[in-house]
Amino acid sequence: MNFEPTLTFAQAQDQSDSLREMRKEYLFPHQQGKPYIYLCGNSLGLQPKVARKILGEQLDNWQNLAVEGWFEGDAPWMYYHKALKKLMAPLVGALPAEVCPMNTLTVNLHLLLVSFYRPEGKRFKIIMEAGAFPSDQYAIESQVRFHGYNPEEAIIEVAPEEGEYLLKTSAIVAAIEKNAADTALVLFGGINYFTGQWFDMPAITTAGHQAGAIVGFDLAHAAGNVPMNLHDWGVDFACWCSYKYQNAGPGGISGIFVHERHFNRQMNRFAGWWGYQESTRFKMEKGFVPEAGADGWQVSCTQVMPMALYHASLHLFEKAGGITALRNKSKTLTSYLLFIINEVNKNLNQEIFKVITPLSEAERGAQVSIIAKVNGKQIFDGLVANQVLGDWREPNVIRLSPVPMYNSYEDVYQTGQLLYQLAKQYDQL
Repeated sequence: MNFEPTLTFAQAQDQSDSLREMRKEYLFPHQQGKPYIYLCGNSLGLQPKVARKILGEQLDNWQNLAVEGWFEGDAPWMYYHKALKKLMAPLVGALPAEVCPMNTLTVNLHLLLVSFYRPEGKRFKIIMEAGAFPSDQYAIESQVRFHGYNPEEAIIEVAPEEGEYLLKTSAIVAAIEKNAADTALVLFGGINYFTGQWFDMPAITTAGHQAGAIVGFDLAHAAGNVPMNLHDWGVDFACWCSYKYQNAGPGGISGIFVHERHFNRQMNRFAGWWGYQESTRFKMEKGFVPEAGADGWQVSCTQVMPMALYHASLHLFEKAGGITALRNKSKTLTSYLLFIINEVNKNLNQEIFKVITPLSEAERGAQVSIIAKVNGKQIFDGLVANQVLGDWREPNVIRLSPVPMYNSYEDVYQTGQLLYQLAKQYDQL
């Protein structure tokens, strides 16, 4: 597509956008009576309008049915998670039996590592990305220590080459091959939270398996953002949060994926009553017998209210035509943002905003990260003061995420206009 840096072009793109009506399904924050241009869905997605209704229905069930709500009503809580599984699975390319909504992200990562990080003999190391989200770093470090290893010896971090921000797939594969005999687990984020780089998940999975390792992913920034085929790629396990691109509310319920080839294996796990075989759960017998599929990794009972918010959001993914339809818009919308940033730099006669997100559509999702070379924090604060809400990361990075579900081309154009004005104002160009 040939982009143009004009309001007329942006508005024409919005008019022809088949997903433009989805924007009306969400509630935008306001400042001084004006709605924000909201470009922070990579941190917390907007509230679906239907969320209040669906949550209210569950509050009504609690009021009217009380404890009987577990077995009575239109959607008994005992089986509520099953309705979500059917909607979750297409977003990550899984079978419904392979996914389950439960707990929160890092809790689920720990629970899955109990099963899938099984160091033995010489094979005890974990390969991960340098600069992974801190929660993953802390979880891996603590798991390694729990098993009696020194993190400095057991954790291999793969970093970009000096002076670069992006991690080459060849470097990841080379690190796996080099440490094949020692590696128990390869664990990466699907998309790096800082740069927005979408890692080559199939290639990482293949390399990990060829090395004899288990392969897992943290999909916090990938689920609901980019299409995946976890089942077909052969990924062993994954987990994600639901409050970013999936718009399920702050601290929303997490999801897990376990490939079906592991279902019939005898696996270590931290068990709880809710993961016990459903058909005999109320016999209250000793000796844990896991429910089939990913549901067997549940520990505590269904979190009904957070699950209701996730359910509300998942319906909108279905209404939008699924992740593929959203991805098609996302690629164009993000490309337009990159084009606009380039135009801003051209008009400023220098590269004030350096893009550190991959330029290739195949290597990024709905996020563009830019280094603000001059007065970055002042420029970011100026964006917020003028109803453009992105995300600031020290020391000088602004993350902007045009989400195809509710962002428009005009949002992108207006953001570019403001970046130009603020850069001139604060740098006195």
